[in-house]
Amino acid sequence: MSQPHSNDFIELGPFERAHGQITLPGSKSISNRVLLLSALATGVTRLKGLLDADDTRVMRSALKTLGVGVDEADGDCVVTGGSGKFPHSTADLFMGNAGTAIRPLTAALAILGGQYRLHGVPRMHERPIGDLVDGLRMVGADVQYEQNEGYPPLKIGRGEIRTDAPIKVRGDVSSQFLTALLMSLPLVAKNEICIEVVGELISKPYIDITLKLMSRFGVVVRNEAWQRFYIPANLGNPYTSPGTLYVEGDASSASYFLAAGAIGQGPVRVMGVGANSIQGDVAFADALKQMGAVVEAGEDWIEVRGVNTPNQKLRGIELDCIAIPDAAMTLAVAALFAEGSTKLTGIASWRVKETDRIAAMAKELQKIGAEVISGDDFIQVSPPVHWATPAEGIDTYDDHRMAMCFSLATFGPLKVRINEPNCVAKTFPEYFKEFALITH
Repeated sequence: MSQPHSNDFIELGPFERAHGQITLPGSKSISNRVLLLSALATGVTRLKGLLDADDTRVMRSALKTLGVGVDEADGDCVVTGGSGKFPHSTADLFMGNAGTAIRPLTAALAILGGQYRLHGVPRMHERPIGDLVDGLRMVGADVQYEQNEGYPPLKIGRGEIRTDAPIKVRGDVSSQFLTALLMSLPLVAKNEICIEVVGELISKPYIDITLKLMSRFGVVVRNEAWQRFYIPANLGNPYTSPGTLYVEGDASSASYFLAAGAIGQGPVRVMGVGANSIQGDVAFADALKQMGAVVEAGEDWIEVRGVNTPNQKLRGIELDCIAIPDAAMTLAVAALFAEGSTKLTGIASWRVKETDRIAAMAKELQKIGAEVISGDDFIQVSPPVHWATPAEGIDTYDDHRMAMCFSLATFGPLKVRINEPNCVAKTFPEYFKEFALITH
């Protein structure tokens, strides 16, 4: 059983079974995108199922500081759009550690121009933003680094925006840079604008989310083989409110419960995402299938009912995770319960997330007894021969996904202590309460 202590740590397990049903909180990726699109649109947008967590509160607070009407009504979030601009042309914006907030907002503010400062927690000032800034400077935006070249804090002024030449942006560090440009450039598209991706584009499903949501607000971008994106010309504000928009449950958050359903025999059903989800992380369910899990999906649910292999254990796999970087972390911990080793590749983006996730994951898995090999863009995990329970606990590095991932280690033979569990507030404040409902 779980034994909550102070906010400093929580002790969980050991658990033998997982079964039950969970309704997911709203997707962070969708929530922060639709908040910004609603703020820029003409009209009023009612957002249903919006995630209420640290990262979305950061975005809402920033939009309010910029003069946007962001209100609560009957549990929904109601945003009064600014018709292609922000009411306040001067602002100091604290962005916490929310990459999905600072990157698109930086682009929108730089394209529109004004006097703005964006800053965050110390870790945010270690997360690269140089490729986005280079792309913005290419079109004439005035973006300056306040401290270290290539990293926040940023100062934004009024530039002379030019969009006649193709805009180049690297695609191999973070898809959020491309998302930021895609969402902001329609605001100044007097002619068709071409964005060219330099190198391989990682996390394509996240770009797909961006394009689908932009189309809901009236802007249809032409995607040419994920290498060139064409934004249509317009002379007024291109974004129009769809009226009411439903936010899907968070597919990355679903991964922990689905994995529990495999390791703990299930059935575990998650509500809020399903076969028709626009989120790429639903592909996590396919990865679990490859490992031998029994998976079913409906329109708005996915269910895992244990494992169908001769020895009733997951099997180790090798998988390119470039399309599911967040959910891939869950696979690294699920690998503790697999027969043979599991190798996850295409995860270079882990290095520039809330922490260096490759280094953090390797270190903490080794504490439990796993054998781990890692490199610039891969991690290979072999399950423990002898399970260990480190007295100092599992460190979470102020990274919500580290805390949620390692909750799965509690299905091993020993209890597990997870340090600083409250870091889950970034995307899923009630995570450990929900996890307790399905573990036995």
